[in-house]
Amino acid sequence: MRWIIYILFAILYGLTTLYGLGPVLLADGSFRERMLTLAIVLLIYAGITWWLRSLLKRLGRR
Repeated sequence: MRWIIYILFAILYGLTTLYGLGPVLLADGSFRERMLTLAIVLLIYAGITWWLRSLLKRLGRR
């Protein structure tokens, strides 16, 4: 069961990196727009990581 969770979260991290960091690095917008996008992407990373850790803790209790 854990390997399924690891694969799904690897896909989530990959998609977040592709669609989140791509605009930060390659966008032709202003510096402020890039930093706002970076902050949002970092919050998404934190949320995904928190979700993964809580799922793994819940599975560890069984």
